[in-house]
Amino acid sequence: MFAFIQDMQLALDALDRLVDTLEERGPLSAVEAARALFATPSISDGLACSLLADATAGDSRVRCDGAMVSLSDGRTDPLLDEAEFVVFDLETTGLSAARSRICELGAVRVRALELVDSYQSLVNPQTALPESIARLTGLREQELRQAPSVGTVLRRFLAFAGDNLLVAHNARFDQRFLEQQLLRLHGRRLAEPPLCTAALARRLLEGRVRRVGLASLAHFFGVSTRPCHRALPDAEATAEVLVRLIGLAQEVGARHLSDLRALAAPRKRRVYGKRSLAHGAPTRPGVYLFRDRHEQVLYVGRARDLRARLRSYFRSERQRPSVEAALTALDRIEWRVLGSELEAALEELRLIRELQPPANSRSRRRDHGVYLRRRGDELVAGKQATELGPIPSRREASLAARALASSSTEEVDGLLQGRPLPRLRERLSHLSDNLRYEEAARLRDRLEALERVIDRLCRLERLRALELCILAPAIEPGEQKAFFVCGGGLCAVRSLRPGARRQIDSALSLCSAARERARSPLTPEQAEDLLLVDGFIRRTPPELTVLPLDADRIEAHVRLAPPPRAEVDYV
Repeated sequence: MFAFIQDMQLALDALDRLVDTLEERGPLSAVEAARALFATPSISDGLACSLLADATAGDSRVRCDGAMVSLSDGRTDPLLDEAEFVVFDLETTGLSAARSRICELGAVRVRALELVDSYQSLVNPQTALPESIARLTGLREQELRQAPSVGTVLRRFLAFAGDNLLVAHNARFDQRFLEQQLLRLHGRRLAEPPLCTAALARRLLEGRVRRVGLASLAHFFGVSTRPCHRALPDAEATAEVLVRLIGLAQEVGARHLSDLRALAAPRKRRVYGKRSLAHGAPTRPGVYLFRDRHEQVLYVGRARDLRARLRSYFRSERQRPSVEAALTALDRIEWRVLGSELEAALEELRLIRELQPPANSRSRRRDHGVYLRRRGDELVAGKQATELGPIPSRREASLAARALASSSTEEVDGLLQGRPLPRLRERLSHLSDNLRYEEAARLRDRLEALERVIDRLCRLERLRALELCILAPAIEPGEQKAFFVCGGGLCAVRSLRPGARRQIDSALSLCSAARERARSPLTPEQAEDLLLVDGFIRRTPPELTVLPLDADRIEAHVRLAPPPRAEVDYV
């Protein structure tokens, strides 16, 4: 079942990409659309039309007209005074749509601004009801066991709703649960996202209310139904709030249902108009550079899928302030396709160090990284390289040094084994037991910083001992990219073809030289490289192969590896 849900989710993600392509390029022929949706290099007209009709059924965004596919614009747009809505609410066994289940569903029909009908049902969640949910809702596990299945309840609810616009408060939460079940049971999702009364209230009541929770809005408008964490009463309260919000929307000029949708939609950021700068980006790994009108590089990033990553910058969610500022000044996006995400990550680091883009947080920390060292009888944090570093935060290093102020030489020598920690924890407990809370708080902060520093130093010590070769796809056909790690750093990078023994031997010679100087302190750049590589090793993507530094094994793998599948950008 899990594999089925994964397959269906992949199909829905592909449909989202088709919608993005239609927005970018306009209507497509059925063959072009099928190539985009199913990633197939060749397909007949008849098969393309048949597959597209099945894949886009129930999705109101896409319209298939014979041999052409386009975005749908044929939704009805009634007057708000005449529109019909179905307001619904779910009670669930938890907050995660993937792990939790629906246990109650309530809905109210609103027609011509009047509440005219309702639907309510308990749902058997086929799982234990958490005690916290039972206390919150008043539901009991025994009555849920006798309730109908989620499939039966959803079928009745969808029949009740018909083609009317769904409405919910904080609609994304309810939508996730509803679509998770629709996906599992029927392999489809809602034809249109529900209208969110919370989003509508934020827009229409801006500056008038501090909170837009359902209870707050019910109190603000003085509705007759009090929200109580039960599906039908909460749906009724939401429906009454919706009617009041429609009245406010009409006061600001809204007349049709489309006007209400526009008011509830996330506000477009100023950078939304620049989304065309990402058009044409490939669905391949690589790095990208944001440039302003003077060609200065503002920001450097990497992506496993350049197209998806670049498009994400122009959606409704704001980026962190420095990136948002870079997007405001953005004039051109440059991207460079690479063979793998690992290669892209290393290239990103190189470009940030070389170009120092203002919007990259790492670029603002020049010479970042401090070390712990002895000065007399105490430890201090400084730039002088030692075995105890580098530590990216000077404040954290200073707190750790203060925690070690009373440590013996033996404890400091055994720092990576955590020798000072038991004594410091015992001291913290003693201070707390004797009500010396201010001293205990200071020691607690220093002890927590020391624990983080020791964890980092232990991880770096383990990474210094790495000796391996990582093989990754290369951008050039028939080649593989080999990354040789040894002696506490990335020693060599080679593009290998079958029979490239000489290149392998030269890289291994560099590894031998690096091994001899392996005990010298790590530079901040080496540590950053090692930590990046470690992230890929611990969760190795399927396209990477990790091998020991053995020339025969590396050569054999390069020789026996199947030729890389041709990558095609279909749209």
